[in-house]
Amino acid sequence: MRRLIYFVLAFVIWILLTWQIDAQVVIAGLIASAIVAFLFHEILPKEHRIFISPMRLFWLLVYVPVFFYYMMKANLDVVYRALHPKMPIKPGIVKIKTILKTESGITALANSITLTPGTLTVDLTDDGDPASRETFLYIHWINVKSDDIEQASKLIAQRFEWFLKKIFE
Repeated sequence: MRRLIYFVLAFVIWILLTWQIDAQVVIAGLIASAIVAFLFHEILPKEHRIFISPMRLFWLLVYVPVFFYYMMKANLDVVYRALHPKMPIKPGIVKIKTILKTESGITALANSITLTPGTLTVDLTDDGDPASRETFLYIHWINVKSDDIEQASKLIAQRFEWFLKKIFE
């Protein structure tokens, strides 16, 4: 079942990226999607149910423009800091806590943070009590506004976590 889901998902992505319905392109996409689904199904997320739930897909479609909004906002902020004569930056690494529990959700959060200019996910740890399963991320931040875990988590991750929780958990 996982292979079939990943085959369909890979083929849909292929069609969206090529944006052509030509016989050769479709056949190449079918072959490439089959190879990807066969070879890589074990390294893809174990939570494959997320790809077949209409509500999760709805929240994914809502998340994409929200993510792009924050990405564009961060781009403008980085450009401002780079072009400002005094270069107002205060770089540093901060520790944030995530409310996400699934590997896929945490990975999506780390990637969302990294793809947003001005922040970069450096490390991921499970520092907390094993019973609580708390996960922490270490983020390099171009302009550290707070080194408090709760405040930094709110400023960096909270805007993404709400959506990712609906998608991945």
